[in-house]
Amino acid sequence: MTQLDPTLSMLKELTDACAIAGNEKEARDVMRKYISPYADTIETDGLGSLIAKKVGDANGPKIMIAGHLDEVGFMVTQIDDQGFIKFQTVGGWWSQVMLAQRVQVETTKGEKIVGVIGSKPPHILAPEQRSKAFEIKNMFIDIGATSKEEALSWGILPGNMITPYFEFTVMKNDKYLLAKAWDNRIGCAIAIDVMKGLKDQKHPNIVYGCGVVQEEVGLRGSKTATHMIQPNIGFAVDVGIAGDTPGISPSEAASKMGDGPQIIIYDGSMVGHKVLRDFVVQTAEENNIPYQYEAIPGGGTDAGSIHITANGVPALSIGIATRYIHTNAGILHRDDFENTVKLIIEVIKKLDQHVVEKITFD
Repeated sequence: MTQLDPTLSMLKELTDACAIAGNEKEARDVMRKYISPYADTIETDGLGSLIAKKVGDANGPKIMIAGHLDEVGFMVTQIDDQGFIKFQTVGGWWSQVMLAQRVQVETTKGEKIVGVIGSKPPHILAPEQRSKAFEIKNMFIDIGATSKEEALSWGILPGNMITPYFEFTVMKNDKYLLAKAWDNRIGCAIAIDVMKGLKDQKHPNIVYGCGVVQEEVGLRGSKTATHMIQPNIGFAVDVGIAGDTPGISPSEAASKMGDGPQIIIYDGSMVGHKVLRDFVVQTAEENNIPYQYEAIPGGGTDAGSIHITANGVPALSIGIATRYIHTNAGILHRDDFENTVKLIIEVIKKLDQHVVEKITFD
């Protein structure tokens, strides 16, 4: 196995952690561990979003950086008499990426039991059924139990969390990082490293590095965290679509891994704030940081909740081009992570009261 440097070790711990919407504790504990050395205070809101505060100028504007802690996963709904688990998706899943994938079911005892998503074999399906995607409602999870009673004795109950089973991997090209839950532990890692980068630097504002909850079920935690912070400027940091795989045209997704952070001009939850967007792009160009534009009409980010909280907050989503999101494993480029951190740090260093007022009222 590749020897992991401190950054890779952090990314491994974040992505290996299991945390679906409504059950984010494991990822929140990892984020708290890594962000604590760089924060003045750490709080959580009523839903469980982590909010780390770093004061530069106590009278300066409030700048929010939000990654989300939850990943797409599943929840136990029923256990049949033979010990097979019926489940509910938590977040968006496409049925064709699910069958035969390994998962881990958290028990009431805190253990994780490995299982596999199963279905009828194609050999006993009618020919017309074989050519169709198998419906999620007809899938089940096999954990090797022989009866409902055995599964119950292991601590399996309705409501228990189920997550993909996958271990963080540095690929042969060591810039390529393969893991589950990049959506959106990479955003949490960005928030951590931005706080780390500001540790010994002067900045004219108050920075809030956040790991928010329940993004995958409706951008919920970012709404409550924003209400608690009352920021002047908000950034959502998340994954975006990588268009550099076979079959994807530039008109569907133009971004490429390694070409820098994505500036999201439009998605299904918001129109990126134009003046803030132009300011971020100008900052990138001044510092020779690569970037690329992207529009994602079929998805949304936490900026969608941030920008319409209270009286409205100028907000922008910044993404990391990622392959195979909402599956058991995705791939992203380490340089994109590091350039996103660098860009946000440089932006924060310039966001004083005068600039924020210009962005807000221009």
